[in-house]
Amino acid sequence: MPKSLYTELLNSRGDAGNLESIFRSRKKSDGGRLNPISVTQMVKAAAIRVGLSDKASAHWLRHCHASHALNRGAPIHLLSQTLGHASVATTSKYLHAKPNDSSGLYLT
Repeated sequence: MPKSLYTELLNSRGDAGNLESIFRSRKKSDGGRLNPISVTQMVKAAAIRVGLSDKASAHWLRHCHASHALNRGAPIHLLSQTLGHASVATTSKYLHAKPNDSSGLYLT
């Protein structure tokens, strides 16, 4: 996340304490916290609105983040740390072979 976005999110907290959530539920019954089912419903609804699959989920977005970051050259150890993986081996599942890519391209 760019530092400017992080700063903007922190500033949007207003008078909220450091331990309070940045994104809050409007439902008081949940203590103001978003629950995983609500987040999934919001992501699916947003995906459908923009013409994406209704199979979209927050976890799907996490996978997209990982795959795109690696495709754009992010170091795997940094991504592993960002995702909170205990092992780089877990993160390595995001290393996909690309149809037009080959290790032979690196033998020049």
